[in-house]
Amino acid sequence: MQGILAWAHELWPFLVSITYVTAAAWVTVDAVLRKRHVPAIVGWVGLAWLAPVVGALAYYLLGINRIRRSATALDRKAAAGPVAAGACLDPDSSRGLALEAMHTGFAGLARLGGRVTRRPLLEGNRIEPLIDGDQAFPAMLAAIEAAERSVSIVSYIFDNDFAGHDFRDALVRARDRGVEVRVLIDDVGSRYTKPTMVRRLRDAGVPVAAFLPTRVPRLYQYANLRMHRKILVVDGQVGFTGGMNIRAGHWLTRTPGHPVRCVHFRIDGPVVADMQRAFADDWAFTTGERLVGERWFAPLGLHGPVAARGVPDGPDADIDNILEILLGALSVATRRARIVTPYFLPDSEVLRALHVAALRGVDVEIVLPGRSNVPLMDWAMTPQLPELIEKGCRIYFAPPPFDHSKLFVVDGTWSLIGSTNWDARSLRLNFEYNLECYDHGLAAAIDAIIDAKIAVSRPVVRDELLALPYAARLRNGVARLFSPYL
Repeated sequence: MQGILAWAHELWPFLVSITYVTAAAWVTVDAVLRKRHVPAIVGWVGLAWLAPVVGALAYYLLGINRIRRSATALDRKAAAGPVAAGACLDPDSSRGLALEAMHTGFAGLARLGGRVTRRPLLEGNRIEPLIDGDQAFPAMLAAIEAAERSVSIVSYIFDNDFAGHDFRDALVRARDRGVEVRVLIDDVGSRYTKPTMVRRLRDAGVPVAAFLPTRVPRLYQYANLRMHRKILVVDGQVGFTGGMNIRAGHWLTRTPGHPVRCVHFRIDGPVVADMQRAFADDWAFTTGERLVGERWFAPLGLHGPVAARGVPDGPDADIDNILEILLGALSVATRRARIVTPYFLPDSEVLRALHVAALRGVDVEIVLPGRSNVPLMDWAMTPQLPELIEKGCRIYFAPPPFDHSKLFVVDGTWSLIGSTNWDARSLRLNFEYNLECYDHGLAAAIDAIIDAKIAVSRPVVRDELLALPYAARLRNGVARLFSPYL
């Protein structure tokens, strides 16, 4: 026995070294072959070699895309209902002339959106902004209470709190009326409260599923490949989407313990069918059940002036959809580009596009929380702000409570609404859903929301950032090194 222990004592450094080199080499080969973006490759390979064993373990847990959904597979599982019933604005046809006449200079962006998403731009939608949970939650609950055929809802966070209870009770009542109900909650997002709403809904007999259960629950806050979409569709006719999770913090008039500002939207019109199809794809992937027929995909008429297109994004067949549309929108901006986002850590491509737009004379305005709910994100974000300001961008820090809104408007014409943040996690790692919209009236309404935010916000001064203490600047610079993982 003593001989075995002595042998193990002598060999363990060699075994650890072999394990370290083998694991780091595996990460290197896998990242080079599978990762599409050089910064991500460099980051993971560097971590694997500089953090023996731990780096390889982190890559195994967080860096591998275990989802193998292809566009063909999704089409096989997706709902068989129509994508939409309204007229399509095709920039490559005579309808493109109508688009150019209505929105001069945006036909190219519309063409880009169609080619990137393989989805049509649909006329005839009405889109209404809903400020905070005070406006959004009563409207959503009223729609569920009025449901006659179906309710489908997907959310990243669905908390077991007073807001979640109101939604749970409304869904139970809808089910009791004979309405078909389906609820999809991200597994990570469901864990912020205990017991989870997945469990509470399942106990109440409501069909519910958790998206991609995490393998290591204790690391759930840092898990990748999350379902970050927020979609509610009622009777296949009325839709809601935007940045709002189902949690008490958004319902400001009910004085939650941790208030959070946000903007959501009600949608009526042909693009609701695309929202429903996005849900049906995710539900089929998670459960294997296909949602088909008029119960889920009702005939849709024309309701308003907005031309809109669904823009799904995720680390599968839809990867980089949002990234390419963001770059396209910044490239066509001639007067003004306005951004509101809770997390701002874009890659070098987006930063360069913002620099170039500002240098071209575009008025670039970026509204960020003065303090987010993720300190590490705040630290990592700060080093990129001085150069943005130097190039001509104007940046504002919004006061508390934490602003979770996600808005992007270009030239008072084009707007992007939905779930995407301007960071690597949203742009590359999460499943997101947005609507790109063409309408002067909707853009003006969103501009008014942004004006109100800027009116109470503090302009960020470059010299103030450069004058931060050395320790703070060092901390922020180190935090930025982790941007591929945030």
